[in-house]
Amino acid sequence: MRNIIIVECISTGINFVEDIINRGYNPIVLELNVSDTDGGKEHAKLVYEEYERIDYEFDIIYEKDTFEDTLEEVKKYNPLLILPGNERGVILANRLSHELGLLCNPIENLDAITLKHEMQNRIAEKGLRSIKGKVVSSLDEALDFYDGEDLSEVVVKPIYSAGSASVRICMNRDELIKSIGELFNNVNYYGDEIDEILIQERINGEEYIINTVSHKGVHRVTLIWKYHKVKTSKGAIVYDSCNTVNELNLGEAEMVEYAYDVADALGIQYGPVHGEYMIDEKGPVLIEVNCRPCGGNMPAEFLDRISGQHETDSILDSYLRPAHFHENLKKNYELYSYGSLKFFIVPKDMMAHSSPLADISNRMKSYFDSSLSDNFFKETFFKQTEDLNTSGGTIFLVHEDKAQIEKNLNFLRAVERNAFSLILSYESSEITLEDDEVYLKKIMPLFKHAEKYGIGLFVTDQFIDDVQILQVSPDRLDDIKGRFEFIIINMNKSLIGKGDVEKALIFRNIFSKVITGGYIVIPKSTYLSLSSGRKGMEALIKVLDYKIEVPPYTLKDVIIASKII
Repeated sequence: MRNIIIVECISTGINFVEDIINRGYNPIVLELNVSDTDGGKEHAKLVYEEYERIDYEFDIIYEKDTFEDTLEEVKKYNPLLILPGNERGVILANRLSHELGLLCNPIENLDAITLKHEMQNRIAEKGLRSIKGKVVSSLDEALDFYDGEDLSEVVVKPIYSAGSASVRICMNRDELIKSIGELFNNVNYYGDEIDEILIQERINGEEYIINTVSHKGVHRVTLIWKYHKVKTSKGAIVYDSCNTVNELNLGEAEMVEYAYDVADALGIQYGPVHGEYMIDEKGPVLIEVNCRPCGGNMPAEFLDRISGQHETDSILDSYLRPAHFHENLKKNYELYSYGSLKFFIVPKDMMAHSSPLADISNRMKSYFDSSLSDNFFKETFFKQTEDLNTSGGTIFLVHEDKAQIEKNLNFLRAVERNAFSLILSYESSEITLEDDEVYLKKIMPLFKHAEKYGIGLFVTDQFIDDVQILQVSPDRLDDIKGRFEFIIINMNKSLIGKGDVEKALIFRNIFSKVITGGYIVIPKSTYLSLSSGRKGMEALIKVLDYKIEVPPYTLKDVIIASKII
C-alpha cells in the first residue's frame, strides 16, 4: 500500500486521513517541530487535540533537526504524495516533494505562495492589482513608511502566520505605534517570535474566500464564501460569520477571474489555493493566499451537504484523478445547500467552565455541528475576541432554505448580545431565597390564569394543598409519563449549586412534558436562576423551538411560552 504524507495535520486538513484511507492508501502524518516558547507549546497542544478528532488510526513521523535528516526519514516511506495539512506544512511539503520528484508547485515560487509581502510583490510584477505595503523591522521604519505614503488607516501583520492571528487594523498613527509595539513583543500563530512585520494600506470593502484546486496549472473553483464582520463596543472589527456564496452578485464574477490570474501569477500548478480577497469601489484585490486546505475545522460531511464535495477530497483528485478533475471542471458552479459558520464574539476576557448552548443548539433546524463543549475539563480562559483565533467557538449551519439559515444566525446573534452565559457559562447565578409562603403567594395568580389552558402540571419546590393540579418535584419529573396542556414551573431551592448547563437540561426536560399547542408558565423567581436571567430563559425557549407569547396585561414578571404546532 502506497503512503501519502500529510505535513501538519490540523483543522480542515484532518479530513485528509479518511479520504486517503478511502482511496486505498496509507496516511502518514509528519509532525513539525515547535519553538520553545509558551506560544510554541500551546501550538503543540493544539496539534495533539486535533489528533483526538480523527476517527482513524494513522502513523506519525517527526521532523528532524535538519532538512536533510527529515528528507532521509521521509524517503524510508517512499511516499506517493506529500501534502500540507495546514499553512505551516506548506514550505516543508513543497521542499520534500521537489527533492523526491513528486507532484508539487515550483520550488522557486515558494516565497511567493507563503510570505504575505512576496505574494503582493509577485502579482504586482504580473500587472495585477496589489496592496501597497512594506516589511519593517522597527517602529521607525513603520512610521517612515506610514508618513511617506501619507496613509491614514493601515493593517499590520506578521509576514508569516495563519488565520487572522496578530493582524491589527490601525485607524491612525497612535494605533499604529501601539500595534507595532505589541507585535514585536508577541509571537505568531505557531509560537515563533516576530521580528518582521508587514504594514499595508487598509482596503475597505467586502471580504471573500475563494477556494480552488489546480491540475497542471488549470484551476477549478470548489467553494466561495463571504465574511460578515461587525464592530464591537470597543471599536474592534471582528468576524461574525462566514457564509457560502451560492449565486454570484455584482462584481463577484470579476473577482473569480482575478483569482485565476493570481493563481497563474504565483505559478500554482497543483493542489489547493485558499485565497482571501476584498472587493471595493476599484474592484477585487488579493489579501493573501494559502496553498493548503481552508481552515475553520470544517467537517467533510458539512461541505458535502453544501456542494457535493469536500475540499481535501477535491485536492486529492487534483493529484491522483486528473480525468475526474477535468470532468468536474466542465460542471457549472452549483451548490445544493446554504452554509454558514457563526463565530462567537467573546465580549471580554473571561474564565468559563461550560457552554449550555452546546447541548441545545442542535434543536435549530439548520444546525449541523458545533465546536462548543457542554463541559470543559477545567475552567478555561477565553480572551476577548480580536480575530478568528480568539472567537469563543463556532456553530456550523447548513440548510436548503437561505431564510432558515438567516433565522438561526439572527437568533444566535441575539443570544450572543443578550444571554452570553448560554454560550460560555462563566459565573453561577445567585439565587435569593424567600420564605415558602412568599413563593406561593406569587404563584397563586398563575393558576387562575393558566386554568383556561386545560389540564396542567405544577413542577415545584413548594407544594400547595388546596389547588386541583398534579404536582411534582423536579427530581421526580421522570415518573410523570403523560403530556399536559400547560405547565407552571416554580423552581428555586432545587437549582442552588447547579451550573447553567445542568439547569438548561432540566428545563428542556420539563418543557418536553407539554403537548403541541400547550403552554409553559415561568415566573421571575424561576427564570432568574439562569445567569442571563429573563433573556437567557427566552433564548432557551427559542432554541428549543418554542414560542414566546405576548404577556397578558394582568401578569407581570412572567414568561409564557407555547409549543409550536
